[in-house]
Amino acid sequence: MVLQTAIRLLYPPQCISCDALVETEFGLCGSSWAETPFLSGLACDMCGLPLPGEAAAGPEFCDTCLTHPKPWGRGRAALRYEGRARKLILGLKHGDRVDLARPAAAWLARAAAPLIRPETLVVPVPLHWRRLLARRYNQAALLSRGLAATLGLPHCPDLLTRPRATPTLDGLGRAERQAALAGRISAHPRRAARAKGRHLLVVDDVMTSGATLSAATEAALAAGAAEVDVVALARVAQDT
Repeated sequence: MVLQTAIRLLYPPQCISCDALVETEFGLCGSSWAETPFLSGLACDMCGLPLPGEAAAGPEFCDTCLTHPKPWGRGRAALRYEGRARKLILGLKHGDRVDLARPAAAWLARAAAPLIRPETLVVPVPLHWRRLLARRYNQAALLSRGLAATLGLPHCPDLLTRPRATPTLDGLGRAERQAALAGRISAHPRRAARAKGRHLLVVDDVMTSGATLSAATEAALAAGAAEVDVVALARVAQDT
């Protein structure tokens, strides 16, 4: 305890988004919290896209999900992918800021709360092995592990695999993203049995068109999952 107190005096906790001092580790200062675009209020029940208006008695859906339904059941996101949220996610994804997975897991847990069941199995969207080797970690797996630990749920980080590399999706529309990801994700042959008859929650860092999560969902359903829901740390505000 004395050593911990001394360390805190020498190195007081700082905001994960700036250099301001904060009360606890892995927290946001008041200014950064106010500038971080957390999602709340009415959202599409399928993809988590923020919607105008107030919640009604039943689920609401965005225009894209009405015309192009996703293969999963329900979806949520914790943040809007812009401003400070985008900066934090890029730090986690490309800047070795693995410390960000801890607070992000708590944000994901709040967003995913309506989707959770006692038997839910949490799984991440996989990376191709070459990208995993270059990055040294799968950011979606860090998030899913933290989410599962926060909610006390079982976690299978390698249920899904990506045996074929995916070309860059930057600048592609919804249909082009879906075509690029077709057949790129599958269930691991030695883990597929864990999906059979289960409710799965698939976790990713960012949802744009939902093409990656769709490919992951289809692989999970092909492995025998009874139902699949999804949650992303951030949602791109405009689906294309």
